[in-house]
Amino acid sequence: MRAEGLGGAVGLSHLFLRRTVVPGDGVIDATCGTGRDTLFLARLVGSKGRVWAFDVQDGAMDAATDLLRDAGCLDRVSLVRAGHERIAEHVSGPVRAVAFNLGFLPGGGRGTVTRPETTLAALEQAEALLLPGGVITIAVYTGHPGGAEEGRRVEEWAAGLSPRRFNTWRSSQLNRSESAPYLVLVEKLH
Repeated sequence: MRAEGLGGAVGLSHLFLRRTVVPGDGVIDATCGTGRDTLFLARLVGSKGRVWAFDVQDGAMDAATDLLRDAGCLDRVSLVRAGHERIAEHVSGPVRAVAFNLGFLPGGGRGTVTRPETTLAALEQAEALLLPGGVITIAVYTGHPGGAEEGRRVEEWAAGLSPRRFNTWRSSQLNRSESAPYLVLVEKLH
């Protein structure tokens, strides 16, 4: 294991996604942004897999399209210009993993942020689509208005999942500030 891969909530989520996703799987990037996580997932599922990537920001989706096209992975990705609360409208089959990167678009304005109501709706839909052995990774950012409330609600949702069917964790870096991003991980047992 390379230590540089654990630099923050996203790096840790990638570690779990690499452990879980195999070529041919279906996965969801619930918060596509400019497509970096989408590309990561597209490479994991390979040419026979499928990634559904959701975002409401046209500029971000345009950047994701360019990134995926340049990497030769656009053909395995369905880019959905819709909020993550609409996952069930666009994905009908089971998936191995769902990745969330909450908050706002890095490098973009903070006017468009994820919100507790839509995130919780998306998490419930993701849980219903998740295959046994699959994971939901949620990188939680609290450094924007409403972020702490969203984090609290995500944690309450994860804590309320049946321990007979799910393992859930909250992981944060001890040598970072209290407001640093952290990871909530959900693993479906059966």
